[in-house]
Parts: sequence; structure tokens; C-alpha cells
Amino acid sequence: MSLSIDNSVMDRFGKLIRCTYSWYSGRYHNVIRGQDLLGIVLSIHHIAIPLHLLFCPKQGRYHTKKADLLIFMLTQLKAEFQREGIDITQLPLTLDSGYVSQELRLRLHQIGFRRIIIAGKGNYVFTIQGEKHDASTWKKELVLQNGNWGIDVPSCRVWGYSPTFGSVVLFFFRKTTTRSYYLMNFSDSSMRGAEMWHIWKQHHVIEQFWKIMKSILHIRSMQLQGDGLYTALLTKVLSYLLALRLQAEGVFSKLTITQIMRKLRREEELGDFLATHFHDPFSIT
Repeated sequence: MSLSIDNSVMDRFGKLIRCTYSWYSGRYHNVIRGQDLLGIVLSIHHIAIPLHLLFCPKQGRYHTKKADLLIFMLTQLKAEFQREGIDITQLPLTLDSGYVSQELRLRLHQIGFRRIIIAGKGNYVFTIQGEKHDASTWKKELVLQNGNWGIDVPSCRVWGYSPTFGSVVLFFFRKTTTRSYYLMNFSDSSMRGAEMWHIWKQHHVIEQFWKIMKSILHIRSMQLQGDGLYTALLTKVLSYLLALRLQAEGVFSKLTITQIMRKLRREEELGDFLATHFHDPFSIT
């Protein structure tokens, strides 16, 4: 299990829709007008269970950074889980390269999250075995080996030194024949390469979660204003959880969420469907 953190930008044009500003979109590789939604999901067995979603505001009395929002969200989650007797700080965090900073690293440690794997940027400079290069150069220079214990991709685990982060464990790996990537261990202790890799392998589920929310549940079609923005978001999240629950049913177990939603629209009446799969009929009088 791990906590995967990522944001997603939805292109929106309505001037009265809350939290619609100019954001950089990784999909368009450009600044677009839309809403930026920051999410934390519990990644377990390659399934994403949303725990906290928050729209990123850009206007107001104070300028709030995404790092501040993330700390706020994790602090809330930590308190809610503690009420149930669960220490959520024992779960590792995975973040993409947009959150790399020494300040955020220290703040995460301060609130109790000390196992952190984060994707590195290509322009960061590291000294490895006495030589100093940026990460893009190290991707080409380092020899990645197949068959490393517990790792199913060509990889290399090394110690590097950065003026910003000090000594840090770096994990370089190749997902395709042409593209190499690397991870930074922001934990308070070193990890084996296999441990870093298996924690990071589940980070893709939050990207799949955003794709489902956009393409299947049409999250960008929400039109409610003010606090209705979160009401509409909750409806979409409940629909997603409904689809996840259905995948545990025998008749739906071999279907993807896309296939489940199409089947429901084509063959089922919502009232009859809910009564069949979730609870017995009851009277409201």
C-alpha cells in the first residue's frame, strides 16, 4: 500500500465557475484556463481509492502554494485516520517531479511522513563516484542492469550528492527501450532498489484514476457554482466508488470500469440495479 499524490488540470472556460484560472497542463504542455485538482489516493493492489481531493485556488488574500495545500491535506488525513486508531504515516508517499523541494521534504518529515519516493527532474545536478553531471547525462552514462533482485526492469541504484538535498539514494530505471527515468529517495533512511521500485510501481494508478474521472465520469462537465463545485465532485467520486464495488461482483468481475458503465447505461434501470446489488428495498413512508 502507498499514498499516491498528483494533480490534474481540466480545461474549463466558464468565468463563474469556482477555481477556474490559468494553470500549466502536462497534457497540453502549455498554460491553459481551467481547474487544477490536487488528489491523494490510497494505492493498493493497483486500485486507487480516493482519500482527499482539493481544488487549488489561485486568488485570495494570500498566495497558497501547492506544497502548503498538500501539507494541509495530509495533516487532515492523519487526524481522521488517528480517530480510527490507524497511523497513516506508516504508508509511503509517491509524488511526481513537480513536488521536488528540500522544504517540502522537511515539512513532510515534520508531520510524520518519513518514507517518500519522488520522481526526479532531468536538470538536477548530482555528484556520483567523483563525477558531476546533471540527471539527464547520468541517464545516458550509467549502465542499467537486468535481473536485479526483485526488480523487473533494467535498473541501477546509486548514492549521489546534491548541493540542495545532500546525500540521496537515486534509482535509475528504463521502462522502454528508449526512455529512462530516475527516482529520489526522500525518506529518512536508505531503501533497497527493489523496495523503491515496488513502492513507485503503483504510482500510475492515480493517473488512471484521473483518466477515469475525465473520460468516463466526465468530471469537466460539472457546472455548479460556489460550494456546489464540491457537491458535483462528490457525485463523481461516489460513481467511481460504485464502479469499483461492482468489480467485486461475479457478473462484473471481468469487466473494466469503462465496460461496466456502458453496460449499466445500456441494460439497467438505476433503481432496480441498486436494490439488486447494494441493499434490500425499503419504504420511505
